[in-house]
Amino acid sequence: MLTLSRKRTRKAQMRAEELISEMIPPLKYSETGEKALNWMNEFRVNHLPVVKGNQYIGLLSENDIYDMPDPALRLDECFLNLPKPFIYLNSHAYEVMKLIADSKITVVPILNDNNEYIGCTDLLYLMSQITGVISIKEPGGILVLVMNTHDYTLTEIARIVEENNAKILSSYITSAPESTEIEVTIKINTVDLDRIIQTFNRYDYVIKASFAKGDTNDGLKRRYDELMNYLNM
Repeated sequence: MLTLSRKRTRKAQMRAEELISEMIPPLKYSETGEKALNWMNEFRVNHLPVVKGNQYIGLLSENDIYDMPDPALRLDECFLNLPKPFIYLNSHAYEVMKLIADSKITVVPILNDNNEYIGCTDLLYLMSQITGVISIKEPGGILVLVMNTHDYTLTEIARIVEENNAKILSSYITSAPESTEIEVTIKINTVDLDRIIQTFNRYDYVIKASFAKGDTNDGLKRRYDELMNYLNM
């Protein structure tokens, strides 16, 4: 049990450095737009990091290449100020996910403490690694609770789940900007959620949604399809 606990702790502390993909090389600043586009097609991404030695120049997008007067030109002839989204190597995986969502990018450059480029992670590789953190692969059901921020206490939520001989595998919180209302999504190690739902109702919790085994698989498939559509935009 101790070994399993330590393993889960390491996953929960997954840093950006551990998410570096060996499949996607950076573009040299002296490369052409044509080569950049070929690499994007080959690696199925819409962005690639551009470097000059260890110096991170910026993140090139597919649209940037289409805007070039001639794709045969070198990148350093056309792009003097590329956008520079990046994450430091010690950042948590969740920060990487936030940067992807906020910046709408498919590749995240990763820098060391000296601001030198050390690698990148792409959206698909990140998703394959992060599933272990949020317990997607483990069997169980999902509940989505809605409450005010000041009413949230994970200890109380866990106590209610454990009253019904179950455990919380993972949880996360989402909220709308400038709202005091949050959604708490919990993954539970059982697909039999009826008694747990009844207990939450008894304590006046608002349950927005629940997913048992089949529903969860359908939901994951739908999210996977949405991800594929995003990548093909």
